[in-house]
Formats: sequence, C-alpha cells, structure tokens
Amino acid sequence: MSIKRVLVLEDNFIIAMEAEDILKSIGIDHVEIAVNIAEAQALIEKQSFDFAFLDVNLGSQTSFDFAGSLIEHGVAFGFVSGYGDDFTFPATLRDISRITKPFNESSMAGLLATASASRL
Repeated sequence: MSIKRVLVLEDNFIIAMEAEDILKSIGIDHVEIAVNIAEAQALIEKQSFDFAFLDVNLGSQTSFDFAGSLIEHGVAFGFVSGYGDDFTFPATLRDISRITKPFNESSMAGLLATASASRL
C-alpha cells in the first residue's frame, strides 16, 4: 500500500484510538490523531500525510472547512460519519468518498484503496 502516513481527525478519543489500531493492523506505518480542527491544522503544517480520515461532526463544528486545508496541502482524504447519507455535504465535497460509523478494517481499507487508486 502506498499510503504510509495517515491523519485521523476524530473528536471521540476512543473511536480515534480504534481507528489507529485498525490502520496499523492494515499496514499503515504512521498514524496521528487530532481531536479538533486546531490540532489537525497544526499537524498538517508540521508534517506531511498521505491520507486523512475526517469525522464529519466535531461537536459544534464540521470538518468541511478543514477539508479545504487538506486540498491546499495536496492530502487525499475521506469522511467518516455516524449520520450516513443524512448529513448535508457542501456541493464541492459531495463526491469525496466516505464511510459510516461504526467502521471496521474492511471499510477503512476500502476507503484507503479508493484514495490510492485515485492518486495514480
């Protein structure tokens, strides 16, 4: 797998740790967790990532604005949502791949494979 460095933006620390465990089990070398947009922004300013998993709902915020920062930095990303297709995505982000919670190894690996294929 060509994706080796992944950022997980997830405000629930238990879910974030589960995501990290799954990512490492499928061969991701380096996983960083951010629990809010400020932490995530600081991380992408300091280091490079191949992919980012973005929880859509971050309490009082969504990750949609941060997605723009990832685009500017050339980082592929996908959304993770507990709301399925019921959440309204901005028109510019509707075609971005997404999975629903609860996620598992298969769904996370599938999202990474889709991202890898689109980067070729």
